[in-house]
Amino acid sequence: MACSTYSYLHLSHKFRYSLASSLFISKPSHAFPSTFTTPFPSPSHTPIKFNKSVKFSTQSVSVSVSATNTFTWDDVVRISQPDSVPHDSSDLSGFFQKVKICNRGSEKQSEFLPFVIEDQIAGYIHNGFANHLRRFKDVFILPQDNSYGGRIGSHVTLHPMLRTPDDRTNAVGDVVKCLGEELIPGIRNELYPVTSSFGAPIFFSLERAAAPYFGIKAYGVHMNGYVEKDGQKLLWIGKRSQMKPTYPGMLDHLAAGGLPYGIACGENLVKECEEEAGIPKSISKEAIPAGVVSYMDIDGYRYKRDVLFCYDLKLPASFRPENQDGEVDSFKLIPVTHVANVIQRTQFFKPNCSLVIIDFLFRHGYMSPEHIGYLDLLQSLRSGDCS
Repeated sequence: MACSTYSYLHLSHKFRYSLASSLFISKPSHAFPSTFTTPFPSPSHTPIKFNKSVKFSTQSVSVSVSATNTFTWDDVVRISQPDSVPHDSSDLSGFFQKVKICNRGSEKQSEFLPFVIEDQIAGYIHNGFANHLRRFKDVFILPQDNSYGGRIGSHVTLHPMLRTPDDRTNAVGDVVKCLGEELIPGIRNELYPVTSSFGAPIFFSLERAAAPYFGIKAYGVHMNGYVEKDGQKLLWIGKRSQMKPTYPGMLDHLAAGGLPYGIACGENLVKECEEEAGIPKSISKEAIPAGVVSYMDIDGYRYKRDVLFCYDLKLPASFRPENQDGEVDSFKLIPVTHVANVIQRTQFFKPNCSLVIIDFLFRHGYMSPEHIGYLDLLQSLRSGDCS
């Protein structure tokens, strides 16, 4: 299939982030060493105190985060301190805001057409993006009916001549290449499986960068690596390389990654642990699966429907992570309660990582049913379709 000369509406899908200067509190900085030699006063099971009721809403949230995040570990440490914000009420609003950032645009769902394969909905495609697909008549067809719930009176499907997963993978892959960086930035040459639900038969495989433009369900593995020391839990946190195409310089888990075609969750986690933190299989195989978080985020033509499998790994106190693939600049070991403060007060974390850490706070007793807003926040961590 040849790509013809075509004029595209230029779309900018890169986040523009600006870190508010008010987040940087003017106090002396105390850098965390790689490990702590003196105990912190809060025991690992001490709940975080909340005193305000906050209701979760999936209405559109304006997110402003800089393409180049220049905050330092000193900034992280300063903001994480329990007394770094005068008169801090420690309410739940900071956590709810992070959930909302991952669940924008629900009011725009009517702008998307069902993407139907073998009579099953595999994704959702924005009507504007679908107009770009119309010229590839040997790959995509748009029947004029609403049999699958499309509110615009049609849906998108593949040409009936594309019968096998390989045929579909190759044909759609050619279309993605033709559309190019103007419409689908950040091509990675990494394939994601397209399926109606986790574990269901795979219809075909799709370029990872194109996944949100076709609204397919994407899965990932995220691991909280923690250490128990002097009666408390501490989390290893990574700072992403400034060379990363997405969320450069932001805070991240010890190990995480999308789930590509042809690899199981546990196997993928072991691989990510080795690449991102130098964790040998003899240790990473002990990671415990601990449920999922999910979200549905609409941003322009992009419809992210992500499910993240959460893992916990208790690490030896002597362990020191070492990045192997150049995607992480550095790591710090930080008390869990301090990490919670960073999530509440800043946008330093890659957005979906905040959800996984909030889930960790629930599971490890840092939140309890006595906290106002407990159930609302817990339910909001699975705002997407967990299937």
